[in-house]
Amino acid sequence: MMVLVNPLSGRGQAMSLYAGPVQRLLTDAAVPHALIVTEHQNHARELVRSADLSECSALVILSGDGLLFEVINGLMEREDWEQAILTPLAILPGGSGNALAASVHYYTQADPVWGVELLLSCGFLLCKGLVRPLDVLSLRLSSGLRLFSFLSIAWGFIADVDIESERYRYMGAVRFVVGALIRLASFRTYQGRLAFLPTPGDSSTLSLPRPHPEEHGPPDDLLAPLGEPVPADWTVVEEQDFVLVLATSHSHLAEDLVAAPSAGPADGHIHLLYVRAGVSRVALLKLFVAMEKGTHLACECPHLVYRRVRALRLEPATSPGVITVDGEQAEYGPLQAQVHRGYARLISG
Repeated sequence: MMVLVNPLSGRGQAMSLYAGPVQRLLTDAAVPHALIVTEHQNHARELVRSADLSECSALVILSGDGLLFEVINGLMEREDWEQAILTPLAILPGGSGNALAASVHYYTQADPVWGVELLLSCGFLLCKGLVRPLDVLSLRLSSGLRLFSFLSIAWGFIADVDIESERYRYMGAVRFVVGALIRLASFRTYQGRLAFLPTPGDSSTLSLPRPHPEEHGPPDDLLAPLGEPVPADWTVVEEQDFVLVLATSHSHLAEDLVAAPSAGPADGHIHLLYVRAGVSRVALLKLFVAMEKGTHLACECPHLVYRRVRALRLEPATSPGVITVDGEQAEYGPLQAQVHRGYARLISG
């Protein structure tokens, strides 16, 4: 296995986690591995883009979710991307949010754990080595850039908190709480347009395939080109004033936030949540408190909408603004995404 560690992730504790519980666990389980410490942003992306993966049984990420975002996009940039993306991936929590690690533990249906206990849970699953399919989202940006996501797309309140709280990184996961309180104090709404293709069962028709030029990655056959109207079987949201839009592939948004409690690692859905303008600060705070236990969808908040979709388009009108993909700040502007079910591989329970 190739173990990639970002020494700066979270509060900078990833190397000590490797030297302590992770190395002991891998040694006791007789799992041979090579350690690679990343040195700068996109280092992991560059490494996996050119690495010899023929003798690599898995790529293990000891960091936050951002490093796995680099790895997946590096794999998809290879000439042998169709084979490379099948390399099993594993996550060991070493960052601030650790959303995928929390989701992987959640899928085992075990009691919730945090911190070192979550690390050990994911470590045991890694040593067991059970490989499952993993959904991948294909994103199209207005510049023409194509990205691949395993976790989430966020715009509005959540994206602002994620990026603005970077200055409190030394606090670890608490930085998100501090950032949320600060953003609540300067509460705002965001203007834009949102459209989506409901999953089968929510809609009786599906989009017809639309060819794209030959390129790396699966064809996005549900998407019309940005700048053209969405297909007729899509739902266009009437409202154009939002507090937040979140599209996620997994259950957790952070270790202690269960955004999509019904999600699975390869369920073929984008779990879309959006909060319309008009919600009060108190009501929004109650939603996030309920999200700690995954009960926010039962709060009967009239401003919260949850849908399972196969594709979506977001066209922000508020500028400037922030969009995040897998917790990383992305190009701001119109984007659309389609889920590709089970396209990658994940070591999980």
